[in-house]
Amino acid sequence: MEDRSGHFAGDEPIAIVRSWMAEAEATELNDAAAVALATVDSAGMPNVRMVLLKRVSEDGLQFFTNHGSAKARELQDTGKAALVMHWKSLRRQIRVRGRVERQDGPETDAYFKSRSPGSRYGAWASRQSQILGSREEMEHRLRDVRTRLGPDPHRPEFWGGYRLLPSEVEFWSDAPDRLHDRFLWRRAEGGSGWIVQRLWP
Repeated sequence: MEDRSGHFAGDEPIAIVRSWMAEAEATELNDAAAVALATVDSAGMPNVRMVLLKRVSEDGLQFFTNHGSAKARELQDTGKAALVMHWKSLRRQIRVRGRVERQDGPETDAYFKSRSPGSRYGAWASRQSQILGSREEMEHRLRDVRTRLGPDPHRPEFWGGYRLLPSEVEFWSDAPDRLHDRFLWRRAEGGSGWIVQRLWP
């Protein structure tokens, strides 16, 4: 069996993801949970943008956004996405691909309430991904939202969570002479267990 000692060791990929993220939280200057999320639009054109990963568990990798945004529309249309986490301080990255499920309800409400009031007002005010005429228009809308919703805004119906359910997880670690270490975890047929393979750099 291929040796996966050190930071590649583990029997479940999600446990390794969480371990690497915990290390990154201690070494990265900013947003260790920032990930590049890739989607595809109806014409097959890819899109990628940074989002914050808010929860990593056996249930999947969770992030939140406006359901009217370009990313949300593309997630809804295809039901699939990919993401990459890259930490320069650790010289490591993780790539994940899989299906995506929309999440609303009590868990999403609780996360929204945990955000700062300013972030909650911003979520209400933003018509994410739509054309904005001016900064002043946005600030006017924000003032209106603050007046209308009061000091404790609840979650709007157009804002919520998504969960990426991994079918593939690839771990990459920098090595001398660009002979990097890469291990690909792929869901076994039927979804029970994982197949692990070392990849050429």
